[in-house]
Amino acid sequence: MIHPKTELKFISNEIGYGVVATEFIPAGTITWVLDKLDREFSPKDLISLDPIYQDILDTYTYRNSQGNFVLCWDNGRFVNHSFNSNCLTTAYDFEIAIRDIKPGEQLTDDYGYLNIPQPFRGADEGTKRKVVYPDDLLKYHKVWDEKLLKVFNRIPKMNQPLLNLITEDLWNEINAISQGKEEMKSILNNYYQEKK
Repeated sequence: MIHPKTELKFISNEIGYGVVATEFIPAGTITWVLDKLDREFSPKDLISLDPIYQDILDTYTYRNSQGNFVLCWDNGRFVNHSFNSNCLTTAYDFEIAIRDIKPGEQLTDDYGYLNIPQPFRGADEGTKRKVVYPDDLLKYHKVWDEKLLKVFNRIPKMNQPLLNLITEDLWNEINAISQGKEEMKSILNNYYQEKK
């Protein structure tokens, strides 16, 4: 489920639609949580579907560490890519804002950690990276982990509108990590290696 203080908005002809903050979302806020309405499709499920559904899933899903395709039921599926994203996923089936997000600003992810099947050229944002590759998670997980660690300890201190979707056990783990009692699991745990 996407953060409730967001809306779907047309961004441009090149980008299409995106998810935009309707209120200030401070760094450390949980911006998305995998929930019970999100649907998971195995590769076998995907192949069994008509091409029209395969195209939809190809556009709107990400691949989890088991190789299954996850379709968000809400506007979460419209979060766009950025090489300088303001949100990052974690190894805990939720994403957090890694910096403050202003009203009217898009929530963005780096698709490099979504186990994409094929490389694609992103919009030029003046960054060194220009192309998203299927193995970006192997290359950049340490950089992304550092960004997560800078704000992870803020999670328990923030107003979290999506808190009711976090299990008690996970919340206890988040608190332990925030207090330095446990290590944060690396984003690398999300990597899926395609079998050849």
